Amino acid sequence: MSDTTTMDNEPGGFDLDAVEIRVLGVLIEKAFITPDNYPLSVNAIVTGSNQLTGREPVMNLSEAEVQDALDRLMGRKLVSRRDQAGARVGKFEHLIRLRHSLPPPEQAVLAMLMLRGAQTAGEIRQRSERMHRFDDIAAVERVLEHLAEKYPPMAAALPKAPGTKETRYAHLMGGAALFAQLGEAAGASSAGGAGRGRSAELEEEVRRLREEVDWLRGEFEKFRAQFE
Repeated sequence: MSDTTTMDNEPGGFDLDAVEIRVLGVLIEKAFITPDNYPLSVNAIVTGSNQLTGREPVMNLSEAEVQDALDRLMGRKLVSRRDQAGARVGKFEHLIRLRHSLPPPEQAVLAMLMLRGAQTAGEIRQRSERMHRFDDIAAVERVLEHLAEKYPPMAAALPKAPGTKETRYAHLMGGAALFAQLGEAAGASSAGGAGRGRSAELEEEVRRLREEVDWLRGEFEKFRAQFE
């Protein structure tokens, strides 16, 4: 446990910036859903970071920004580079499991929070299915409790916004300030959600279609990786 409590620059917690959070989240996610194409090249991480689906907010990161974030994450020992025999480019993998003793269910929940912002346990269960299938919402809540009990803590419940019934959770990988921002964004989203009805249904359908496109892109990336 001792080696996991002193690795961060800020005492008592993490302080990753938005790009580092996105890059680390992508590495965790892709280890689950595209294992044949893992570790990832910088180009593949850029593609995963800038997806139009499954990302909140949508970002438009450059290769240089992603490489800089990878360098910083390697300095924190959260990411490592693997130079594979015969490969023309270096590949990168996350070390979150080793550094913080996170089993697959906890990795999946943490990645989902890092990639999609504040969510309810039910939303996390539905959206993380490609990474890990939870039997019920209670199983997700147990994982969230474990993440909150880590030292330093990795996730926590947000205060309930006025008019909401369900608790939302957010990651703590960006420190207390970012955690508060995630709570504000979740509250604004809840306030603006009334009366969306049919619009929300259409957005969900578009999301599913985009996920299918992203899956096809992933298959293409795996094919292309054979020649890198």
